[in-house]
Amino acid sequence: MNHFHWIIDGLFVATVALIWFMLGYQSLLFFLGHIYYRRTRHAANKLAVVPDAELPCISVLVPCHNEGRVIDHTIDALQKLDYPAAKIEFLMINDGSTDNTAEVIRGFMADPRVRLLTVPAPLSARGKSGALNYALSQARHPLIAIYDADNLPEPGAIRPLAAQMVHYPKLAAAVGMYRAWNRRRALITRFVNIEGIGFQWMVQAGRWMLMRLTMLPGTNYVIRKSIVEKLGGWDEQALTEDSEMTVRLYLAGYHVQLVPTSVSWEQEPESLRVWFKQRRRWVRGFNYVLKKHAAGLLRAKPRRIAFEILSSHLLYYFFFLAVVISDALLVLCLAGLITINVPGPYSLVWVLAYATFVLQLVIALSCEPGEDSPTNILLTIVMYFTYCQLWIPVVAAAFWDDFIVHRAIKWAKTERYQVGTA
Repeated sequence: MNHFHWIIDGLFVATVALIWFMLGYQSLLFFLGHIYYRRTRHAANKLAVVPDAELPCISVLVPCHNEGRVIDHTIDALQKLDYPAAKIEFLMINDGSTDNTAEVIRGFMADPRVRLLTVPAPLSARGKSGALNYALSQARHPLIAIYDADNLPEPGAIRPLAAQMVHYPKLAAAVGMYRAWNRRRALITRFVNIEGIGFQWMVQAGRWMLMRLTMLPGTNYVIRKSIVEKLGGWDEQALTEDSEMTVRLYLAGYHVQLVPTSVSWEQEPESLRVWFKQRRRWVRGFNYVLKKHAAGLLRAKPRRIAFEILSSHLLYYFFFLAVVISDALLVLCLAGLITINVPGPYSLVWVLAYATFVLQLVIALSCEPGEDSPTNILLTIVMYFTYCQLWIPVVAAAFWDDFIVHRAIKWAKTERYQVGTA
C-alpha cells in the first residue's frame, strides 16, 4: 500500500511539473508574441511600400472538391485583392467535384485571371496535396499563394505577403493570419475562434521571435514555386500537408515568417461532429509527420529549431497526458478514494496555473479589435473545463487509428456551410 501512495504522489508531482513546464514555456512565447504584435503594428507604418512594378507575379492555387456552397464568395474575394491584375492569376482546381463547383467557376471566367483546372479522373479526389501538385506544374508565376475554397481574404491580404518576399529574398514562405468569419454562429465556433487567435499571437508570433520558426497554415500563405519543386511538391500521403511541408522546409535550411497584416477569413466547424472529424484528421496528420521525420529532426541543426518542431508535434500527447492524469487524480481525490501526501500549496499552484492560462488568452484576444468582449472573456474562463477537455477523445481516437489498429490514411474534406453575413 505504501508503494501505491508513492506512485500516486509521483504521478501528481510529475503532472504538476509538466503542466507548469508547458505554461512557463507558453508564457515566454506569449510575452515574445505580444512584442511581435506591437512591433509589426509599428513597423507597418514605416516599412517601405513595394511599388507595383517591383511586386512579383503570383499564382493563387485554390483546391476545390464539392465547393458549390462557398466557391463563388471565394472567387469574388480573390478578385477584390489589392494586387496588379497583370501580375496575378487564380487557378481554381476542380478536384473530382460531383456538385456544381465547375459550373460556378466557369461563371467567373470572363475575368482572364480566373483559370479552371480539372484534375483528370484517375488522379482526382485523393486529397488537397494531390490537387496542389497537379496545379503546380501549370502555375505560370514564381510565387505560389494557397487559399482554401472557403476562404475570404481581405483585399489587403496578399500584398504584404508578396512584399515580405521582396524585402527578404532568402525567405521561403510568408504566412498571414486566419480568422473565423462564422465565429458567432455556434458555441463551438466561438471556442475555435478564441483558440485560433491564441495560437497565432502566442505560439506562431512567439516562436518567430524566439527562434525564427513559423508553421505553415493550410491557407493564406505565399511560397516560392522553385523551392516547392526542389522539395518534390506536397506529400500526397500527408493529412496535414502544411505541417509536413514546414518540416521539410526547415530541414532543408529555409525559413517561414508570420506577417500579421495579412488576414483571411475562413469557415470553422459549426457542429461538434464536424469539429471532431477535422481535429482527428489533424492529429493523425501530426502522427504521420512524426513517424516520417522524427529521426531526421533528432539529427537536424540548428538543434533548437529541430527540437521545437519535434516537441510541437508531440504537444497533443504532452497535453493529453497532463490533462488525463490531473483529471483522474482530481476525481479520485474528490471521491475519497485516494489522498495526495505531497506537502506544498498545490491548491494555490493549480489556481495560479489556471489564472495564467486565462490571462494569456484574454491578452491575446485584445490583439484583435472587438475580440476581448465580455462574452469571449467569459468563454475563456470556462474554456479549460469544456473545450480543452474535448481534445482528450480526439487524441485518443487518433492514437488508436495510427498506433493500435493502423487504420489506412484517407483524406476527408471538412464540411462547408452556406455563406451568410460575416
